[in-house]
Amino acid sequence: MLFVITGNGKGKTTSALGMVCRARGQGLRCAVIQFLKSNPKALGEYRTFSGLGIDWESWGQGFLWDQKDLAPTAELCRNGWESFRTKASGGNFDLIVLDEFTYVLSFGLLDKNEVLDFLSTNKGKEGFPHVVITGRNAAAELIEIADTVSEINEIKHHFRSNGGKTVKGIEF
Repeated sequence: MLFVITGNGKGKTTSALGMVCRARGQGLRCAVIQFLKSNPKALGEYRTFSGLGIDWESWGQGFLWDQKDLAPTAELCRNGWESFRTKASGGNFDLIVLDEFTYVLSFGLLDKNEVLDFLSTNKGKEGFPHVVITGRNAAAELIEIADTVSEINEIKHHFRSNGGKTVKGIEF
């Protein structure tokens, strides 16, 4: 199945990682491929999940609004996408998370039609893993082909009252 977790609220990645935790607890083989985020070793989730045998990759240089030239990030995203295609087609994983992947599509870092075609053609095929995609502003076409879509909405966020500071153990 194809799952999309989108919206402006906090908790999209956390929700996807909860699915990984549940799947791993049932003996499923899982992978997380993060797009855009850099330095995964600083993340608490990486430290925990890599110790549980979760395959983890990070293909990014930080968030896009901090970058003047997107060409290096686009190249990393292409590499991450190819890694996903290899993993997804190899029959070695039962669930793969594509974290922050909606940004890759909305910023045109990958060909959206190619991605949608690959996902819609392969989801549900024998040996193809469940795929969980996270990030804000999921494309309508992605939502259309997904089996399950959840939207996380912000009602209140501590960033507004603490000057936008991240909190260890909460955001990273």
